[in-house]
Amino acid sequence: MSIRNLHHAIDPKSAVIIGASNRAGSLGRVIIENVLAAGFEGEIWPVNPKYDQVAGLYCYRRVADVPSVPDLAVIVTPPKTVPALIHELGVKGTRAAVVITAGLNADQGLRQAMLDAAKPFLLRIIGPNTVGLIVPSAKLNASFAHLQAQPGGIALLSQSGAIATSLIDWAADNDVGFSKIVSLGDMADADAGDFLDLLAGDPETHAIVMYLEAISNPRKFLSAARAAARVKPVVAIKAGRHAEAAKAAASHTGALSGADRVVDAALRRAGILRIEGLGELFNATETIARFPPLERSRVAIVTNGGGAGVLAVDRLIDFGCALADLSPETVGTLDRILPANWSRANPVDIIGDAPPYRYETAVETIARDVGVDILIVMNCPTGLASPVDAAYAIASLAQSGTISGKPVLTCWLGGRTAREGRTVLQQAGLASYDTPSDVALAASYLAKWSKAQQALVRVPEGRDDEVHCNRDLARSVLQRVASEGRRMLNEPEAKAVIAAYGIPVPQTMIATSPKEAEAIAGLLLAGAPKLVVKLISKSITHKSDVGGVVLDILSPVAAREAAEAIAARLKAHDPTAVVDGFAVQPMIERKHAWELLLGLTRDPIFGPVVVFGSGGVSVEVVADTAVALPPLDAALTGDLIDQTRIGKLLAGFRNEPPADRAAICKALAALSQMIVDFPCVLSMDINPLVVSAEGMIALDVRIEIDPQAVACPGPNRDLAIRPYPSDWQKQVTLAERIYHLRPIRPADAALYPDFLAKTSSDDIRFRFLSSRKHFQDQMLVRLTQIDYEREMAFVALDNKSGELAGIARLYADPDHEAAEYGLLVRTDLQGHGLGWALLSHLRDYAAADGLQRIEGLVLSENSKMLKMCREFGFTISPNSTDSTLRIATLTLQPQAGNS
Repeated sequence: MSIRNLHHAIDPKSAVIIGASNRAGSLGRVIIENVLAAGFEGEIWPVNPKYDQVAGLYCYRRVADVPSVPDLAVIVTPPKTVPALIHELGVKGTRAAVVITAGLNADQGLRQAMLDAAKPFLLRIIGPNTVGLIVPSAKLNASFAHLQAQPGGIALLSQSGAIATSLIDWAADNDVGFSKIVSLGDMADADAGDFLDLLAGDPETHAIVMYLEAISNPRKFLSAARAAARVKPVVAIKAGRHAEAAKAAASHTGALSGADRVVDAALRRAGILRIEGLGELFNATETIARFPPLERSRVAIVTNGGGAGVLAVDRLIDFGCALADLSPETVGTLDRILPANWSRANPVDIIGDAPPYRYETAVETIARDVGVDILIVMNCPTGLASPVDAAYAIASLAQSGTISGKPVLTCWLGGRTAREGRTVLQQAGLASYDTPSDVALAASYLAKWSKAQQALVRVPEGRDDEVHCNRDLARSVLQRVASEGRRMLNEPEAKAVIAAYGIPVPQTMIATSPKEAEAIAGLLLAGAPKLVVKLISKSITHKSDVGGVVLDILSPVAAREAAEAIAARLKAHDPTAVVDGFAVQPMIERKHAWELLLGLTRDPIFGPVVVFGSGGVSVEVVADTAVALPPLDAALTGDLIDQTRIGKLLAGFRNEPPADRAAICKALAALSQMIVDFPCVLSMDINPLVVSAEGMIALDVRIEIDPQAVACPGPNRDLAIRPYPSDWQKQVTLAERIYHLRPIRPADAALYPDFLAKTSSDDIRFRFLSSRKHFQDQMLVRLTQIDYEREMAFVALDNKSGELAGIARLYADPDHEAAEYGLLVRTDLQGHGLGWALLSHLRDYAAADGLQRIEGLVLSENSKMLKMCREFGFTISPNSTDSTLRIATLTLQPQAGNS
């Protein structure tokens, strides 16, 4: 993970164009003409042994002949020449290159030679096979795009050069400007994750749009995307939505997960809005950039045309949006201010003759309704009222701040007069759309992005009080299976594992023969009215496919006969298959119950995935499933359930009582924790999991493991999102007080107000390098909901009172070489060694995580911190740009860690 030296690419002071040409129509000529036409103000050096001059500039024969070190190189030469040129650039001192040349990926040896040539110099490569790089603010167009791009606040990352140039063309016609345009090409070195990191901190970039075809290094990509999406809107198109997913031979879950649905889940978890079409890209970005994320997204519509409102409702429902229910108070107020024939429902039809004041009062009233989150205001042109006057009325509400608390999306239908009204609205800062479908789509963007932002800030904690589990019992079962060299657990073993994670299972006994099945049935029928007999065979994955399950067994003899019949059917199906035994268990029958599928599978890109949906024997035909990336918590498991059709049925309807949703959420959280704890689990099907209002029980379970990985301890390093580092906890005793040191949790936001109230203003100023009187709730959320891949914060809690006593924080740079630290101890608890203990814990974590040094900015007047840093072993040096600051640096020794 690195953005090292990429700043040379996006802010170069000089450029060398290798392969620049005078030949008409050549790539080398288009590139240098674009560089010159954009007005790049730095030095430009063409290199090509064929010419003395190119485009009126002196042309050099070799890189070594260039009079100074180029910040950026652009290479437009045959593939075989590229590795040597990269080496020459490295020797010269250049640290960033755009390789326009295609064909290197076709020869893996050539591609690797290029990377090997760059490595000693830390020279960063964009491409190969790229259209190039455009930075409008730097007047740089190092590309063969056919148009110059306008400056603006949107950054574009595209894995397709053709898509990049098409979007440049579209933007030119729609007055859209860019901060950066990067055609990523084949991403041999710098990839989308690197540029997300770079753009997250770029002050010129206010939003990021991406066109993706493949995601390399998913953990890096997600970490970078999560970091960027926390600070600015990120919108993505991911191509290949309907590519056929790879089939998992032994797993229903694998077959149902679907590669594109995993991508969708990953982007949503990263806080990214995913859209489908290029035409939506900039509209979606503009929409979400206007508003903060919403907790809920219930939509109300005000319209002077009933038909337009109905069309908007149709599209809102198509897009999965929820209509708001107007409160009785709102309806009562509207009754008093609207004509008697108004719709008395949402959409609120204020009738075609609506004058401006009717728009104003209706919109004001509905905006005050706490059940409304998004407001759509529509106008249809009539001869009874002016669309332009109506637009001025809504604009005045926006400018006065009357409706500033909620997103307002407008739709003025029509042509000439509507266009004038839309101009009025846009000049007032309101989002305006041409059709009911457009405005409904915009509302769906906001709703979908808000959901993604909620998922982004979730930090599943994996606490034992949330997931009750006996890891030692589960581990013993998995170790026994692995010791026998088996990949598939038999049914009793699989049930023992999930039971160890709190998922209820029926009593199951194993018979090695039909006669033993008869004897076991005699015992079980003493406490159960009916039994089930199931096949156990390492040769068969899905028992129902071979008639390996017999229900409604009422007697011991029937159990024996069922086992004999199963064995006969198996032999007829596959004479080589071996019967390893029979599982005999009580038959579970529940009224008003649903059959669900819960599972784990492995995506080839994003690793472990949790699957939920409709279960039973027709699971693949019904195909009602949704996927999520672990780790999960109660909120994320609830979102997963809500993505399915059966999720709506589980809520209850007519005479069907609601199922035990909390139990389902706990089961999903248990599966999530299991894959965190046991990297050896390759796949799992719990099908069916029977659930009703009375609870749940897993009737059948299948687990596949990698025997070689059973010895590998958790947390699972294959997870695309790093789990809560629960193993970094300890207790310390200082001045007769016991403190619990552990990684920060989202719930710790509730501890901050009391902690800050007991911390002096000077101590807060020393920590944050500025005076602060108030910490807004959103800031506390940002401080406590972190991505453990990049950031770590340890809290010290008083063991007796539970109060927050101190915090130590670490934020690693994307190169993962250095990290900035911060430390704050409650004022009344200072002087007893708590700061030292927190800093020691932070240092140990940083070293175990592979960081080389930690650094901090300390105010020169903060004598206590500077004294502690010196005693701790930090080197103190002045800050070259601010005389009031000192830089404290601690070099770390590598450690074997558990990060």
